[in-house]
Amino acid sequence: MTAITHHISDDLLDAFVTGTLSHPFAVVVAAHLSLCDTCRARAEAAEMLGGALLDRIAPTSVSPGARDRLLDALDHAPLPRPPIQRSGIFPAPVMQALGGQPPKWRILGGGMRQQILSSDAEGSLRLLYIPPGRAVPEHSHGGLELTLVLQGSFSDSEGRFGRGDVETAHDE
Repeated sequence: MTAITHHISDDLLDAFVTGTLSHPFAVVVAAHLSLCDTCRARAEAAEMLGGALLDRIAPTSVSPGARDRLLDALDHAPLPRPPIQRSGIFPAPVMQALGGQPPKWRILGGGMRQQILSSDAEGSLRLLYIPPGRAVPEHSHGGLELTLVLQGSFSDSEGRFGRGDVETAHDE
């Protein structure tokens, strides 16, 4: 297996750790973290730093009854579902986005297939299958685009991207 050489940027990793990253990008980052020991260690370090910073914040009072409402909510919380596991080439976060089911591919032509997992104002999350030797069709990014390789590889002006690598593209 080839080592991962293209990683998540610090700003995206920080947004993921703080829970401020939009859903489509959070799935890509979570899937990358499931494949990349280096970035997973960076995320864990950021979480520990965040926890240390929270420990330094002065306590503040909460509204009356907040503790009782919290405990009541915990007593009536739904039972957690068993976690969805990875399947084949798909890491667990991708399988979660797929609802635990295999992709329902839509044919794009030229042997290419796609499944849109989510799409809204914050971005879209898509699975793409591009056969070996085929080029990605010309397209704009409309802002930030993250590409996580799940199988195979591709090369462009930024280098070679294999399983687990993330390419980050921006439209200015």
